[in-house]
Amino acid sequence: MQLKEDFLIKELESFLNSDIENFKESVTKFLKDYKRKSKRLDKIVEQSDKQQMQMIRLNEELDEYKNSLEKKVEEGLSEIKALNFEIEDTQREVVFTMGAIGESRSKETGNHVKRVAEYTKMLAFYYGLPESETEMLKQASPMHDIGKVAIPDAILNKPARFTPEEFEIMKKHSELGYDMLKHSNRPLLKMASIVAYEHHEKWNGTGYPNGTSGEDIHIYWRITALADVFDALGSSRVYKAAWDDEKILNLFKEERGKHFDPKLIDLFFEHEKEFWKIRDMYKDIN
Repeated sequence: MQLKEDFLIKELESFLNSDIENFKESVTKFLKDYKRKSKRLDKIVEQSDKQQMQMIRLNEELDEYKNSLEKKVEEGLSEIKALNFEIEDTQREVVFTMGAIGESRSKETGNHVKRVAEYTKMLAFYYGLPESETEMLKQASPMHDIGKVAIPDAILNKPARFTPEEFEIMKKHSELGYDMLKHSNRPLLKMASIVAYEHHEKWNGTGYPNGTSGEDIHIYWRITALADVFDALGSSRVYKAAWDDEKILNLFKEERGKHFDPKLIDLFFEHEKEFWKIRDMYKDIN
């Protein structure tokens, strides 16, 4: 019996010793594997940290580039706006100068076109045109007689009544002015072409070049025509002396609904004092 017990004890010890050795071997293998994987993990983490730092630097560079690009775009837009303003100013100056040249050929002063421009703006405002249109019409109105540059001096500055043949030639200035301006895509010059073409039409259809009547005549013309006639009547010309104020007012009353748009005549009389104020502000210097 004792032999059997001794045998069992020896077998148990052998088994335990064997398991311990296996366990040690397993633990040793695990530790080696852990160290190897740990080193690899450290490298991965290190690479990840580097990549993260690179991403941070890249994002910072992108933000810097974005800010720089936005600044350049803003500067570019500012330059474009400045250039547009410069172009518009130049265009307005050219339009006004061309209008003054047209008037000077018929011995009229530059102040005539200034006054007409101011009268036009005021009438357009009281008529209810949008502010942008009102300002543009003021700028376009000096071009109403630009076609006169193509009319012979002998007719343009004749100090007497025109013959029927001369009058037909003189009437051509509205079409000539329109032909000079109609091909432009610029809103200002397009408006000027309308003013040049229709500024001798009359409300009752007896004007030229087409005998258009009433509201079929463009509002730009109806406004500019009243402003132009008002100033022309009050100014001296080679063929006439300046009219006195009462005579001008009487004519406007008579021509309400004939030569002129009735609504515009009513607006003129409602704001008559402003017209005299503008006239005094831009008096001709003899």
